[in-house]
Amino acid sequence: MIITSTPLRISFFGGGTDYPVWYREYGGSVLSTAIDKRCYITCRRLPPFFEFHSRVSYSKVENVASNSAIEHPSVRGCLQYLGMDEGVEIHHVADLPARTGLGTSSAFTVGLLLALNALKNQMRDKHTLAREAIHVEQDVLGEAVGAQDQVSAAYGGLNRINFCQNDSIDVKPILLSQSRLAELEQNLALFFTGFSRTASEIAQEQLRVTPNKKQELNAMLELVDEGEAILANPKRPIDEFGRLLHQGWQLKRSLTNKISNASIDEIYQAGMSAGAVGGKLLGAGGGGFMLFCVPPERREALKARLNNLLCVPFSFSNRGSHIIVYEPEEVYDKELATHRGAIYGSEAPAAGIGTAAASNGLLDHPVEVK
Repeated sequence: MIITSTPLRISFFGGGTDYPVWYREYGGSVLSTAIDKRCYITCRRLPPFFEFHSRVSYSKVENVASNSAIEHPSVRGCLQYLGMDEGVEIHHVADLPARTGLGTSSAFTVGLLLALNALKNQMRDKHTLAREAIHVEQDVLGEAVGAQDQVSAAYGGLNRINFCQNDSIDVKPILLSQSRLAELEQNLALFFTGFSRTASEIAQEQLRVTPNKKQELNAMLELVDEGEAILANPKRPIDEFGRLLHQGWQLKRSLTNKISNASIDEIYQAGMSAGAVGGKLLGAGGGGFMLFCVPPERREALKARLNNLLCVPFSFSNRGSHIIVYEPEEVYDKELATHRGAIYGSEAPAAGIGTAAASNGLLDHPVEVK
């Protein structure tokens, strides 16, 4: 039995420059942090005593006759990449819902790859783990995803992540005093808008217009330098960081008309009128979590103004994806698995056998792009 824990992330600046179509020509950078909200993957080899070959449990349960029949894209892609044909059982739970701009899809992929490698008695360093997750999502699955979420999930911490034209990735930890980190945390508030969206549609549109948005993306790239400089200088007030978030949000929402909408604009304006100095919608756009930078003395006024939205407490996390349970199991003799196939055959299980819907949709995990 293997259990992994992988952090979700908040991206402050540079989102959009982590797409290969951009950074392979111009280079890219993001400033982001992992947070103490996580996803958990439980993984084991499935004993050959069931009428199905593999089981995958998320917001629904898939009992399949072969791994190639798995509908969950990331699970299917990871197993394909690692060449794992044997029966497995995989369960996923998370602290926050998917499709909300916190990098849940990539955290899932990173955590699953770590678990599956451990199942094969193979360990992965942070860099290799991030690169494998990027490969699975971008190349194996062909998803229109960036590369920052996989790195944040694998490494953890508050980082500047540089994406080079030669495809190399450089992770630079932002080293701040405990008091400066605490000051930043105390000035941030995270609100769930209640909306969910299919980020792939928004990202596809953003990628389509990228060649025509060089000025905006270069400006967003410059904000990474300025955001890092503000944090590194304790004499500069965090309010400056908040105003920079506001500037970045105005740039981001100008990329396509799918990133924001009237409801999101209303939430943002309400937050600003209640005392926030800046903020942004996290992820690709269209819905999910809204981050505000607000002075601590205005925090309660902000929560009162947005009392119809959930304010989710969080803190920064230095811990990247890691294994919390590692209990190697007996590997069943292949002859037993062959005999099982002779008994049950290769047909998929009958409809309804061993399948169930989750009690709610919060653990649903379609592949998401940012």
